[in-house]
Amino acid sequence: MSGPQSSILQVNDLETRFFTRKGIVRAVDGISFAVGKGRIVGIVGESGCGKSVTSLSIMGLVPSPAGKVTGGSIIFDSQDLITLGSREMCAIRGKDISMIFQEPMTSLNPVYTVGRQVGEALRIHAGADKNEIRERVIEAFDQVGIPEPAARVNAYPHQLSGGLRQRVMIAMALICEPRLLIADEPTTALDVTIQAQILELMMKLRDRLDTAIIMITHDLGVIAEICDDVNVMYAGKIIETSDVFTLFRQPAHPYTQGLLRAIPSITTPGKRTRLASIDGMVPNLLHLPAGCRFQPRCEAAMEICCRREPPLVALGDGHRVRCWLHQKKGESK
Repeated sequence: MSGPQSSILQVNDLETRFFTRKGIVRAVDGISFAVGKGRIVGIVGESGCGKSVTSLSIMGLVPSPAGKVTGGSIIFDSQDLITLGSREMCAIRGKDISMIFQEPMTSLNPVYTVGRQVGEALRIHAGADKNEIRERVIEAFDQVGIPEPAARVNAYPHQLSGGLRQRVMIAMALICEPRLLIADEPTTALDVTIQAQILELMMKLRDRLDTAIIMITHDLGVIAEICDDVNVMYAGKIIETSDVFTLFRQPAHPYTQGLLRAIPSITTPGKRTRLASIDGMVPNLLHLPAGCRFQPRCEAAMEICCRREPPLVALGDGHRVRCWLHQKKGESK
C-alpha cells in the first residue's frame, strides 16, 4: 500500500460532524488513509457508514452550516485542503481533483446541453475559447466511448440513456485531466453490462492519464474488479484496510467476513442455498453503542468489546484491523 511519501493524497484523523436539533452526528470519526499516484483505492461499506461524507469532505462540499469538518487534515500537493478558503478550493476542484457523483440525472443541469456542461471546467480553469472547448469536449466524449460525439455535445441530459449520462459525468470529471478522481457509486442503477463497460473505461483512463482514483461503493464485486487497496468503513470508522488480494483471501474483521459471505455465488444446479446476511442494523450515529461499534451485531463479541473501542492493529504488510480479536497478534497503531 502507498505510504505518506508516495501518496498524492493523505487523509489523517479526519472528523466530520453534522450538528442537528437531535444532537451531533459523527458521520466521519477519525479516519486515516492514503492514495498513491495511479492507484485505485476503494472505500466500501453499507449505506450510512460515512463513505460519501468522506468524499464530500475531501472536495470541500460538506453541506453547511449543519455539516463541518471538525478535525484532522487532508494533505494534497503539500497543502492541507481543510485550511483553504472557498476561492482556493474552487481553483483545485474540477482541475486537480474531480468527482463523479452518484446520480447523473440529478447532477446534470436539465436546461443546458451536456457539451456546455462538460466544457464549463475548461472555460473556468483553462480559459479556453469556444471553438477549443468544443473540440476538447468532442475528444473527451470519444475517449469515454460516447457514440457520435460531435452530435452528442448538443444533446440535453434527458435525451441520453443512463449509461451515456454516466459517461458524460466521467468526461466532465476528466476533461481537465485531474490527478485525483473520486467516484461515488459510479455504477449505481446501471445494468450489469453498462457497469462492466464503465469500470473498464475507468481503468483504461487510469492507465492513460496515471490518475489516482478513490472508488466509493457498497459493492465488493466492484472492489475486486478494479481496486488496488481497500478501506472498509463501518459507522464512521475505518475498521479494516489492506491491499485487495489480502482482504479477499484473509479478511480479519468479523464485519468484512460477513460482507464477503453475503456475496452471491454460483451453486450446484438445482440446489438452493440461503444467502448469508449480517444480523441487525447499522447503528444510529446519534446513539452509538459503547465499545466496538459492530459488537451488537458481532457473533464473536467479547466482554471487552462492549466496554472499550478497539484500536487499529497492524497485522503486517499494510494490513490493519480494528478488532479486539487481533489485539495480541499485531501492534496497535
